Amino acid sequence: MKGKKIIIAIDGYSSTGKSSFAKKIAQKLGYIYVDTGAMYRAVTLYCIENNLINDCGLNVDKIIENLKEISIEFVFNNKNEKSETFLNGKNVENKIRNVEVSNHVSAISAISEVRTQMVALQREIGKNKGIVMDGRDIGTVVFPDAEIKIFMTAKPEIRATRRYTELLQKGENVSLREIEKNIRERDYIDAHRDTSPLKKASDAIILDNSDISIDEQMQWFENIFQSVIKKQ
Repeated sequence: MKGKKIIIAIDGYSSTGKSSFAKKIAQKLGYIYVDTGAMYRAVTLYCIENNLINDCGLNVDKIIENLKEISIEFVFNNKNEKSETFLNGKNVENKIRNVEVSNHVSAISAISEVRTQMVALQREIGKNKGIVMDGRDIGTVVFPDAEIKIFMTAKPEIRATRRYTELLQKGENVSLREIEKNIRERDYIDAHRDTSPLKKASDAIILDNSDISIDEQMQWFENIFQSVIKKQ
């Protein structure tokens, strides 16, 4: 059906550019973009700021108990034309991107109660379709019936370099070696967690963007989108 809106689910490894790709797609189609990774990062930031993560690890019982105190929403900023993440009414878009949050987000995401709450919120956002959502289990758990499923990957060293450059541009004092180590650890944790492990949906299309630009990725997507829409 002409003009029918669909759900586009983008999964894959960390630092593969899922968010940038999803935002471009949403902007092109006039769809809503939902950054699920930011949701888990916001929960992680809350845990850090409320001492639920310390040198001894995670206080899982307290984290679960405090989930009811966590409110996450996305607010469109007209000045920079981007959706920004708000945690309990406070803009945390920059805070959730730092290395400390990155070091703990996979462990927080592995808590089944956290994922259950986030998935429920994600499904509520997507009930009217016309959305682009990226994360680790969108095509397998959140929207298994999504009309387009993409699984993104890239070489770990390339992902680390991209993340390193991004953080340097934000003025962060970071180590490329530490970032690559973090990425490899996150890959392992994401793929081996008990709840909703990272895996490619059987009907997802693989996009390895190790050596292609965002413009080339968009052209690749355009061909897929047109093919799917013709069948609606």
